[in-house]
Amino acid sequence: MTETTYRTTPAASVYQGSIANYWNQEANPVNLELGEVSGYFHHHYGIGEPDWSVTEGDPGTIRERLTRELHRLEGQQAEFLLDHLGKVSPGQRIMDAGCGRGGSSFLAHERFGCAVDGISISRKQVDFANAQARQREVADKVAFHQLNMLDTGFETGSMQAIWNNESTMYTDLNDLFAEHSRLLARGGRYVTITGCYNDVYGLPSRAVSTINAHYICDIHPRSGYFRAMTANRLVPTAVVDLTEATLPYWRLRAQSPLVTGIEEAFIEAYENGSFQYMLIAADRV
Repeated sequence: MTETTYRTTPAASVYQGSIANYWNQEANPVNLELGEVSGYFHHHYGIGEPDWSVTEGDPGTIRERLTRELHRLEGQQAEFLLDHLGKVSPGQRIMDAGCGRGGSSFLAHERFGCAVDGISISRKQVDFANAQARQREVADKVAFHQLNMLDTGFETGSMQAIWNNESTMYTDLNDLFAEHSRLLARGGRYVTITGCYNDVYGLPSRAVSTINAHYICDIHPRSGYFRAMTANRLVPTAVVDLTEATLPYWRLRAQSPLVTGIEEAFIEAYENGSFQYMLIAADRV
């Protein structure tokens, strides 16, 4: 990776400042303990059928068993997202928008061998992820920056692929996709996995509103993604409804000592059809 110094973008609004403060103060065991299982620290949920046997057996080790299984499911989710990034060569560059503590960025570098830029509005997350990069001895290829994903300052057309893994709900989608479209090379790939409210259900349900309040976010309607992509030269190539695939993760997490109190709202919203967990991949044209 060419060594370049990028500006640090401060929060552009009071709202963005509140999000940065939220993540700067966050030290949730469900993120930290799961990451310690393998050293890949994620900030997203899981997919796939759990091994329910982990809920049985020695009560003295149940926390460890549940933690390992939840981490396995979130790892599956990250790999599923990377499966949709398309062809990326070692000489190209990709971006993890809303990178958290960097888990998916490291997985992407290991898979593609390319340079990865992770960006977060949280100074704490960026410092944590860069320390991880140094420990892994990949800091010359995987770098993390405290930047606003709506205005990164990176060069136009410099990215072969960009992804948001559960981070679009902190942004205006038109502003976000305008910046992604600017950064992506023609033919580059954009992928998001996100929770969105179901247009068919109507407006956000009470459970969706509870999730918004818990994370200080603004969950968008499913239709909003396609409108904003189309307006910004991002043409969808794959749409996968992962709602049924993520429900078992939430049911297992609800039985875990690592509960945060938001689990029942997710389960209710998914079960009543007001909330959907979607992967959307799109090409930059």
